Amino acid sequence: METMEMKEIEAAIESILFASGEPVHIDRICMAMEMDRPTVEQVLQRLMDYYAYERRGVRLLHIEDSWQLCSAPDHADVIRRAFEIRKPAKLSQPALEVLTIIAYYQPTTRAYVDQIRGVDSSYTMGLLQERKLIEECGRLQVPGRPRLYRTTKQFLRAFHLTSLEDLPEMPDLGGEGQMRLTENGEIVDPAEQAEITGADTPEE
Repeated sequence: METMEMKEIEAAIESILFASGEPVHIDRICMAMEMDRPTVEQVLQRLMDYYAYERRGVRLLHIEDSWQLCSAPDHADVIRRAFEIRKPAKLSQPALEVLTIIAYYQPTTRAYVDQIRGVDSSYTMGLLQERKLIEECGRLQVPGRPRLYRTTKQFLRAFHLTSLEDLPEMPDLGGEGQMRLTENGEIVDPAEQAEITGADTPEE
């Protein structure tokens, strides 16, 4: 590729991201631009900072080794009204508990999640799969070969994480309580809240 001015490079990469509508792996962008990875990453970071600083209607998300253009969360209500989209239901406390366990111990089995929570988690795990926050990722090589589960890129996007390394440090739970994750991806110290017990119930 012939030498391009920075504005042209930014515009070309912006076009790739816009045309995709989905996360684009950094290697694919490098191949299309015929540029090395550090340079492309620098341009992407410039675009990300520009959208955020100028408070534009779009944002650039960095999800593991992929990048994606999306609408700014500040305008979510306007977008829903424009396209008559229902606001997604918030995750319940059981769903947040299950999601926290899988996030920190993945890949893990449903039996392990049940063991930590002390209740059956099958309904909640099915709900999280429907919401594309967790997914199957193979089977454990033990008798019965139980399914393994892990979080998805949609999980990273929902909690505004670039990678799993951005998860906050897990507190010392001691012998009591359960891990809990807030809607912002923050861990709640179980000592500060009453313990929630009981089997999962259908959620709105």
